[in-house]
Amino acid sequence: MSALFLLKVGLFVSTFATLWLLTYTVASAPVCDANYLGLRGLQRSRAERDKPVFRQLEPTLRWLGAHLRPLLSEALHLRIDRQITLAGDFWGLVPEECVALSLLSLLGGLSAGAVYGALLSRGPLYIILGGMVGLMLPYLQLTGMEQERRKRVQNGLPSVIDLLSLGLSAGLDFPGALKQVVDKSSSSSNDALIGELNLILKELQVGKTRKQALEQLAARVPCEAVREFVGAICQAEERGNPLGQVLEIQAEASRQRRSTRAEEAASKASVKMLAPMLLIFAAILLLIVAPMVMQIQQSFGG
Repeated sequence: MSALFLLKVGLFVSTFATLWLLTYTVASAPVCDANYLGLRGLQRSRAERDKPVFRQLEPTLRWLGAHLRPLLSEALHLRIDRQITLAGDFWGLVPEECVALSLLSLLGGLSAGAVYGALLSRGPLYIILGGMVGLMLPYLQLTGMEQERRKRVQNGLPSVIDLLSLGLSAGLDFPGALKQVVDKSSSSSNDALIGELNLILKELQVGKTRKQALEQLAARVPCEAVREFVGAICQAEERGNPLGQVLEIQAEASRQRRSTRAEEAASKASVKMLAPMLLIFAAILLLIVAPMVMQIQQSFGG
């Protein structure tokens, strides 16, 4: 009995010490001011200006993120940072603030599930479901933004390559043609492709080589069309080929690839619509047959 009691005391003391050490590590982390430098800082200032929700949550996210930073491993930190970059530097968040956003969303989901379950007099199932949805919501948001951003860049790249080719044929150099495309574009500055082209211009202005700036574009938007565009320009620069002619060929190939993707999407759409059509047909059939069956049952019953 005494050995069992000592074992329980030891487990309690070790658990208490672990929780205390964890709490001390989190609470002692310094809270830094928000960083408004670089592209992510620009996105953060835009989010504070245009997003009232983020403006209210920003101090809490920064405080909680600073206290969660010691708990994140370096590999997890790099993976989340990469995900934010692919999503277009979502709200200018840093990885620890993204984790803090997931925790706040988790609390919101738990609260919503608890209120919904209490109103319907249900068990804790709605609380668990609400917490799961709240925890996954920021990740789903980042993934959706990444896919939408990649799609917009792929669809807009052939037109941009055409305009670059025309500018080069008119006697402009590559930065000049790129600046004309950005300045004359009808899209807003928040467009993914225009933002990336503007970033390339700024990188060239601060002294980076053309290859470095384009490789950064391929890293931020990792899709086949962008990789081929970057590879064609870098290869033409290394071999001394006329860049205008190379871009004309690249534009034609990009347009053909876009048409192929559209045809594939159209062929897949008919297959995807088959299941909803079957459900609609079953519902209509049920509405027609059910009254007939009820009338037959009533007549035989009478």
